[in-house]
Amino acid sequence: MTVKRTLRTTVPTRTVLEGGGFPVRRPIPMSALTSPFLLLDEMGPVNWPPSAAIGAPNHPHRGFETVTYLLKGRMNHADSAGNSGELNSGDVQWMTAGRGVIHSELPHPDFHKTGGVMHGFQIWVNLPAANKMMQPRYQDVPAEDIPVVCSLDELVTVRVIAGQSLDQSAVIDTVIPITFLHMTLKPGGKIIQSIEKGLNGMIYCFSGSLKIDQKTLNDGQLGILSDGDEVHLSVSDSAKEDVNILFLAGPQIDEPIARYGPFVMNTEQEIMQAYADYNAGTLA
Repeated sequence: MTVKRTLRTTVPTRTVLEGGGFPVRRPIPMSALTSPFLLLDEMGPVNWPPSAAIGAPNHPHRGFETVTYLLKGRMNHADSAGNSGELNSGDVQWMTAGRGVIHSELPHPDFHKTGGVMHGFQIWVNLPAANKMMQPRYQDVPAEDIPVVCSLDELVTVRVIAGQSLDQSAVIDTVIPITFLHMTLKPGGKIIQSIEKGLNGMIYCFSGSLKIDQKTLNDGQLGILSDGDEVHLSVSDSAKEDVNILFLAGPQIDEPIARYGPFVMNTEQEIMQAYADYNAGTLA
């Protein structure tokens, strides 16, 4: 028997400054209900004037993954191992920090010079203890390689970043089973999204008002789903704007979390070791 998921609770957001001082909209608090997702930051949107855009200069990570999804703008990334690349509108970078990286994410020089709108997301995904010290890796996926699928009536569009939706699978490989979907629902749009029972599921709304069964999730709210096999999402026929959401799901990692700054490990001793390695120049 199929069990329908419902909206269990909502988490509001607040605006904080991150990196070099750019504003992000962040649901607080994230908790065991959102595991394995440790953080969800909506970066902007900010319309930067020329020569004003800022990002996140060199900083270390160990023990988890960072996922950067850029909706608008242009950024450069680089790390201490000599890796570098560029993120443009619609691109995704899935970085597995593993045993450690020191990297930066900064506005592209051309974007910094001209200014413009910067809007995107960064999500932190926890790693199980067995994978926390794995070899770091990057998956830089350009917008044109992200699968996009539409409902039959074309009122729902899904960008499949991780997992599956509407019989379409993602191209990104994940350490643990993750679903990460960007859904756009036009007025009157409806979709039934399957989700494996037992996985934690959540939805972040960043424009419009979404119906989850009979309850409403509004712009700037994170909705935590009850357990079940599928969730029914819809938008009113009379809605004045499209609804955009991130749909996230993954397994709860039932392990201790020791978290301090840019490191997420299982014990305080492991955090102290991460800082010792960073200060000794042996983190990455």
